Amino acid sequence: MRDHDEKTAATTAPVRAPPDVRRIAERAAAELEARLATPLPPGLHLVATPIGNLGDITLRALAALALADRLYCEDTRQSQKLLNRFGISRRLDIYHEHNAERERPRILEALGRGQTVAMISDAGTPLISDPGYKLVRAAIEADHAVYAIPGASAPLAALVASGLPTDTFHFAGFLPAKTGARRERIEALTGTPGTLILFESPARLADALAELAGIMGGRPAVVARELTKLNEHHHRGTLVELADWAAGTTIKGEIVIVIGPREDQPATDAEILLALEPALAAGSVRDAAASVAARLGVSRSRVYDLALAAKGTSSSQPPTTGEDPC
Repeated sequence: MRDHDEKTAATTAPVRAPPDVRRIAERAAAELEARLATPLPPGLHLVATPIGNLGDITLRALAALALADRLYCEDTRQSQKLLNRFGISRRLDIYHEHNAERERPRILEALGRGQTVAMISDAGTPLISDPGYKLVRAAIEADHAVYAIPGASAPLAALVASGLPTDTFHFAGFLPAKTGARRERIEALTGTPGTLILFESPARLADALAELAGIMGGRPAVVARELTKLNEHHHRGTLVELADWAAGTTIKGEIVIVIGPREDQPATDAEILLALEPALAAGSVRDAAASVAARLGVSRSRVYDLALAAKGTSSSQPPTTGEDPC
């Protein structure tokens, strides 16, 4: 397994002329001033904000935060830090999963009056594992304009730095917290084509990686931690290697897991047995063989024989439980 620390990575950039700092600052200031002098079009504006490094804010986002008639966020404490950094003084309203039913009609009423409403999440792009989907649907159904003001996004930042295929990918958000539901979700995601991107909390990372390794085997993966921040790390290896690393490590910070796609190669007996372990613990030999065979794309009879062997039963003897591989 390889770790990569952005803070200590060696650089060999070619020598170049120092930037004209004053000219760059003046042009950036002029661009922002022009945007602040231009009213926002009426509608709902979904504004991406930095996921760690405040330098990732865009000029368009700053203008929207300053100009919107109403500004909604998930947590005023978090969002106020961003506003304070850039000298934006204004009221913040709250929109989250606990008050959405109450606030949504108020927002739609404001949009109906031709106002501009901006929404930000705690960090990153709104609606990516954050509340707001129902609001966007309601706004569209009421024929209000909806604008995306793009910027930082943790899933995309982790993906492009992972070194794993980017042509097809699937973002699945957070895995369930409970073990049984988490295993079911991982099994359902196993056949997903392309690279898989997940969020996970530090407290559950070791358990999640252990179950991912048990079900998905030795796929290449990356655990990206504290993206865009001073202590950004990318831990690279197979899921098995990463599970071993996480089991003996105290982990902090925001985490994204990126998992490479399943290779179209026949699974080895060792990979089948690794996948069978949690499946056999959760159900019968027949059910375990069926699910693992479908997941790995191998013969059900082959998996059934290995499952019987794992149970300490010879496949030459008829099952005592009445199970059969078909």
